[in-house]
Amino acid sequence: MRINILAIESSCDETSAAVISDGKILNNIIATQSVHEKYGGVVPELASRAHQQHLIPVIHEAIQSSGIDKSQLSAIAFTKGPGLLGSLLVGVSFAKSFAYALGLPLIEVNHMQAHILAHFIDDPKPNFPFICLTVSGGHTQLVLVKDFLNMEIIGETTDDAVGEAFDKTAKLLGLPYPGGPLIDKYAKEGNPEAFRFPVSDMSGLNFSFSGIKTAVLYFLRDRIKENPSFIEDNLADICASIQFTLIKMLMQKLKKASKEYQIIEIAIAGGVSANSGLRNELANVAKKSGWNIYIPKFEYCTDNAAMIAMAAHYKFLKGEFSDLEVVPEARMKL
Repeated sequence: MRINILAIESSCDETSAAVISDGKILNNIIATQSVHEKYGGVVPELASRAHQQHLIPVIHEAIQSSGIDKSQLSAIAFTKGPGLLGSLLVGVSFAKSFAYALGLPLIEVNHMQAHILAHFIDDPKPNFPFICLTVSGGHTQLVLVKDFLNMEIIGETTDDAVGEAFDKTAKLLGLPYPGGPLIDKYAKEGNPEAFRFPVSDMSGLNFSFSGIKTAVLYFLRDRIKENPSFIEDNLADICASIQFTLIKMLMQKLKKASKEYQIIEIAIAGGVSANSGLRNELANVAKKSGWNIYIPKFEYCTDNAAMIAMAAHYKFLKGEFSDLEVVPEARMKL
């Protein structure tokens, strides 16, 4: 009998549903939320309302396009956290109701664990153990992955996530939200060594990104005093220099982790893993260091239900189910 799982993702501002059958992703339906663009960031209450509007149509499309009737489902999976509490509540509430109505088991999934398990959707797949640099708007972590459901955080940010650093510095440049992808776009045309920004050096394998935001703020303030059109005249070089600095901080710790743990199986995951500069630098370092590197397809880097489905598949095989008393958690560790 096939294991068919419907998975729901609603941790932030993407409403997504996917169906997985015996470990194979059949679809990955995503509804984006454009309402946040004019505010320069995700507004939690608006995100919750948008999830309520999008969730049923997205789930309906996922089931219909999978060719699997709801009576053939084996379980309902959902993102328990981390994420925005209101957004998580929408997904969790629907999953519990749907599972109860169909008499199906529930599977709770850790959003960050799912990002890592996105590597097992398509080939090539990493070999255990591997180190995964998980980078997003809310998290920056170095994770030692020992097995599908056995992971250990060996380094993480002590303040801001690298994705937040990208978006906040982009906002200082007057770029619309989300600004991270735009920094990546303009950086391709700029000189990464045009301007120097400080590189934080935390002890061990931890990160810190709050300093670069402050450095960029004061840098722009002083340069604009001298030349009011400084940003417009130097946008590509500024973006390239910011991106160069952030990637340098990420790669320093990743190289250190690889050396300390004697592991050459290296992966990246999360929304920022779609950044072309990071991908290129990872490839360059891999050639010099003899790493085997793994990067998910773009659609599996950002928040999506396919990664939730893949994590749920492995939890189903181990019989790790939740009861109807389960509640979302805005902050969760692996």
